[in-house]
Amino acid sequence: MKSPSHDLTVFGATSFVGQILARYLFAQFGAHDGLKWALAGRSEQKLQRLRGSLGPKAARLPIVVADAADADALEALCGQTRVVISTVGPYALYGEPLIKACAETGTDYCDLTGEAQWIRRMIDGYEKAARKSGARIVHSCGFDSIPSDLGVHFLQQQAIERFGEPCSRVKMRVKAMRGGFSGGTVASVLNLIKEASSNPALRKELANPYSICPEGYAPEVRQPNVTSAQFDADFDAWVAPFVMSAINTRIVQRSNALSKQAYGADFAYDEAVLTGRGLQGRLAATGMTAGLAGFMVAGAIPPARWALERFVLPGPGEGPSAEAQKTGFFDLRFLGQTADGRSIRTRVTGDRDPGYGSTAKMLGQAGTCLAQDLGNSGVKGGFWTPATIFGDRLVARLIKHSGLTFEVLDAA
Repeated sequence: MKSPSHDLTVFGATSFVGQILARYLFAQFGAHDGLKWALAGRSEQKLQRLRGSLGPKAARLPIVVADAADADALEALCGQTRVVISTVGPYALYGEPLIKACAETGTDYCDLTGEAQWIRRMIDGYEKAARKSGARIVHSCGFDSIPSDLGVHFLQQQAIERFGEPCSRVKMRVKAMRGGFSGGTVASVLNLIKEASSNPALRKELANPYSICPEGYAPEVRQPNVTSAQFDADFDAWVAPFVMSAINTRIVQRSNALSKQAYGADFAYDEAVLTGRGLQGRLAATGMTAGLAGFMVAGAIPPARWALERFVLPGPGEGPSAEAQKTGFFDLRFLGQTADGRSIRTRVTGDRDPGYGSTAKMLGQAGTCLAQDLGNSGVKGGFWTPATIFGDRLVARLIKHSGLTFEVLDAA
C-alpha cells in the first residue's frame, strides 16, 4: 500500500488545456484547501512560470517533473499521488507509458482523449494489470464524452423513474454550440486520420460501433449513424454529421455493456447537429457535411495535411482566447423512446467553450470525484466510462461546480 502525498496531480499542466485546468482547480481549492494537488510536466521552468501566474498564494503548490516517455519518472510520479489527470496528447503518440505506470501501481487516472483506437489498445494492453492493482482508468472525461455519456445516463434514470423501463432508442442532437479548437485537439484528429488512412484493419475497427466494448460484446443491433445531410422528423429539422459522435457513441455503448445492458439489449444511439428547418436548414446541413468530408480527405493526403497544419489550423499550445472560452457554450438535446412508444426529452448545457473552458471544469471534477468520492465505493480496478464509475455523483458535481445543467424538458 502506498502513502501518496498528493490527492491529485495534473500531468501536462503547461499544455493549453492543462493551464486552464490548473487555474480552475486553483480557483476551486487554492493550493491545499480541501484537495492536495500538484502540477506535473516535463519542464520545471514552465511549471514554475505557470505556478507563478496563479498568484502568490500558489507558492506552496507542489511541482513534479516527469517526461511522458520516462517510465521511471512516471512511476515515481504515480508513487506520490492517488489520482493523475493527463492532458498530454495526442494520446496515441504520448499516452501509453502513463497508462502503464498507473495500471501497474494502482493509481487512478482520467483524461480527455477522443481517440477510440488508442482506448482499445490501452484496454487490451492494461486492463488485466489495472484490475490486479485496483487502478480505476477513466478515458474521455471532457466534452468528449461526459455530456453525451452522462446525458444518456441522466435520461435513462429519468425514463426508469417515469416509465419503469429505460429507452431502447436515444438520439442526441447539438442544438447550439460556440467554441474553437486548440493545436492539441487538431493534432489528435489528424493523427487518427493519418493512422486510419494507411491501416485497413483500423478503418474496419473504427466502423464498429462496439469497438471499445468488452470482448465478446456484439449485439445484433444495426446502430444508426448520421453521415450525410438528412431530415429528422423527431426534431422537425435538418441534421448534419457531428464530428465527435465517433467517440461519444462508442463511450455510450461501452457504458451499456459495462452496466450489463442497463439500457437494454437492443439499445440504439446516435448523434448529429441540428441545422434548422426548410431550405436554409437543408443547405446548412449539406454545407456542413461537405466541409467535414473535405477536411477528412485533406487530412488523409500528406501534402494537404501539411498545408492544413502549417497555414490553417492552430499549432501546439494555441487555442481559443480566454474571452472566447468565457463566451462559448453548448446546448445538447436528447430524445429517448421506449419500445412501446413513450418518449422523454432532456437537455444538457454548459456555460463555457465546450472543448476548453467546459472541458477543464468537467475534467477537474472527474479527477476530484476519483480522489474524494470513490475511496470506499467498492468500485474495482479496470477501465471504466464516466457514466459507469461516476454516475449521479459526477452529475451533482457538474451542476454545482462546473456550470452544467441536466434537465427534463418533457415526458409522455
